[in-house]
Amino acid sequence: MEMAEYMISLVIYGLISLLLIGIGVSEIRSKKPVGFYTHEKPPRKQDIIDVPAWNKKHGIMWITYGVSLIGVHIICIFIRNAVIAYTLLIGVTIVPLPIAMWYHARLKKRYYRYFV
Repeated sequence: MEMAEYMISLVIYGLISLLLIGIGVSEIRSKKPVGFYTHEKPPRKQDIIDVPAWNKKHGIMWITYGVSLIGVHIICIFIRNAVIAYTLLIGVTIVPLPIAMWYHARLKKRYYRYFV
């Protein structure tokens, strides 16, 4: 990866990572149950068994995603093969999404009073 390409992608991935980490922190601090993504309505407080644990697990999920984006980007500094570097960057961007969806479904089974 050329240095200019690396710096541009670092800024973009850095901003996205900060956004994801910020979402995670705000979810951990939230008193009301948080939703997983924009097309899903957040659960009602009475539908969740343990709201702080629900919020904490979702917040940690988003913080982990943001940190992993930056972490892999830093690792790519030391990889001289552009194909491997781009594959890692694309992989760490795409692969966590279905994992997060699976984890959210698992949390629904664990924390919903009546699993929907």
